[in-house]
This record gives sequence, structure tokens and C-alpha cells, in this order.
Amino acid sequence: MNIRKFCDNDIEEMIKIWNEIVEEGIAFPQENILNLNSGKDFFSSQTYTGVAILNKKVVGLYILHPNNVGRCSHIANASYAVSSAMRGKHIGEKLVLDSMNVAKNKGFLILQYNAVVETNHVARHLYEKLGFKQLGVIPKGFKTKDNRFVNICPYYIEL
Repeated sequence: MNIRKFCDNDIEEMIKIWNEIVEEGIAFPQENILNLNSGKDFFSSQTYTGVAILNKKVVGLYILHPNNVGRCSHIANASYAVSSAMRGKHIGEKLVLDSMNVAKNKGFLILQYNAVVETNHVARHLYEKLGFKQLGVIPKGFKTKDNRFVNICPYYIEL
């Protein structure tokens, strides 16, 4: 498997994986799925969008961008998506590590996750294993697909 910057030929597979997470309704804040046009615009608008390629197929991806503007623009934010068929194979870990390197190379000093859902134990375990620190808990900060409110746990790491 290799991780590289996305290209236009990857867009359809990327949208499928991204929409799978959105439709699950338990991790991403987005509620609307992407189509070909909105997906291309969305992924192209990021500071960097990386894809994990295995056997010439996109199996995961991440987006990287500033967490805020101006005096806080040195803090990056990222989101990760792995195809449900490929989960449990350490692809997410490789995407996180790649995003940390890319963020550092692009001049970011910190990588922060604003809305890690408290029940996303796999992601939280991975972030903690890689040295991310939890900043606290925001009660009822995430609305699930079935309209329940669950806690979110912001995380960060200095790059």
C-alpha cells in the first residue's frame, strides 16, 4: 500500500468511501453526501488530500487543512476515512502518520481533532497510541444519525 496526493481519477472511489462514513452517521459532522461535482470541489479545496492505494484501488483517504485562520492558522485539522471492507488493517494508522508528516512539511505546528466521537474507541485508541493528548470532553457535542447526542473528545499533538 502507498499513500499519495489524490488525483482526479481517484475522485469516484474517494466519494464512495467518504459517503459511507457520512451515511453511517456516527463519526463525521457532515450530514449531506457528496456527488461528483461537490466531491471534486471539496477534496480540491483542502490544503492536502491524501489517498491510500492498494492494488490500484483507493482504500482510504484523509483531508488536511488549517483548523482556523490568522493567528491560529498554524494548527492543522484532519479527517480520515477507510473503506469498511478494509478496516482493521492499520490503514487508518498509516493515514494519520502520513498526515502528520505532510502537516509538518506544510508548516503546521499542531494537529488538532475537534470532534472525535467519544464512542469511536478505535480512533481514540489510535490517537492516544500515537501520542495525541485529549483536551477534555464536550458533552453532547455530536448528533448521531438517529438524533442522539453523544460526547466528543478533542485531541491534539505538537508536530
